[in-house]
Amino acid sequence: MADKQISLPAKLINGGIAGLIGVTCVFPIDLAKTRLQNQQNGQRMYTSMSDCLLKTIRSEGYFGMYRGAAVNLTLVTPEKAIKLAANDFFRHHLSKDGKKLTLLREMLAGCGAGTCQVIVTTPMEMLKIQLQDAGRIAAQKKLMAAQAQLSPSSSSSSSSAAAAGAAEPAVESRPTATQLTRELLRSKGIAGLYKGLGATLLRDVPFSIVYFPLFANLNKLGQKDPNTKAPFYVSFLSGCVAGSTAAVAVNPCDVVKTRLQSLQRGVNEDTYSGILDCTKKIWQREGPTAFLKGAYCRALVIAPLFGIAQVVYFLGIAELLLDLLPQRRA
Repeated sequence: MADKQISLPAKLINGGIAGLIGVTCVFPIDLAKTRLQNQQNGQRMYTSMSDCLLKTIRSEGYFGMYRGAAVNLTLVTPEKAIKLAANDFFRHHLSKDGKKLTLLREMLAGCGAGTCQVIVTTPMEMLKIQLQDAGRIAAQKKLMAAQAQLSPSSSSSSSSAAAAGAAEPAVESRPTATQLTRELLRSKGIAGLYKGLGATLLRDVPFSIVYFPLFANLNKLGQKDPNTKAPFYVSFLSGCVAGSTAAVAVNPCDVVKTRLQSLQRGVNEDTYSGILDCTKKIWQREGPTAFLKGAYCRALVIAPLFGIAQVVYFLGIAELLLDLLPQRRA
């Protein structure tokens, strides 16, 4: 089952189908995760995932929950294809004469998959985070402007100046993914799109080390015979459990990555020079629990995302579609 060789086109199609379905279903939760992780103790706009989503709908409309989704929908096909194909590739080359992989070799295969996928994941996350967090920053500046206008008249001159400064960016048009890409390439080159690469590796490599072996072993529990596939619901549940477990395990790295990749900051929010500086400031100023911000959102995102991916992958939808092509041409 796991060692069955599937053609590269089939892997690309399977990864694309799974990614498109999964992202469409869970993207609003991912947006809430990003905004919850980025807000710091000084200016807390949201108290929970549901509070974040409700405020987003009120201020930005229903489609405000899907800001940045186009980036994910565009790049999720190569990302998922690379992750799944790389894991298969490493599992195949680490196996000896078709023998069962040891846990260490399964973890090494996952490590290789996680390392390969950051080629696509890093720029995808970089652009997505800017688009997702723009609404939070705009809402925060509007709130600051409103508070300044309500302040006592004795400090009206300074307050009005602050209100004007806070209000101006809030009404600016929000950039698109294309505009962000051009600006980053113009100002910083290709390195601009790969800001936070180290933090992305720190998140995705451990994630894959945990996810792939855990999924493979959970999925085997549903196999009646080693040479047959597990039922689709077993693959789905295995993907959900393994995905959510790995997601929560690496959430501290995800918080650091999100903070480092955010180009714009809210009022009085910290800036960071690197992974260690970010980790230190979060620990000192927000406490250790800050590293768990958005953990349940991330689990709710990853569980169905990887559950759907594994079902599509193991059902072989792409193989069925490719088999139809010669019949149509005949």
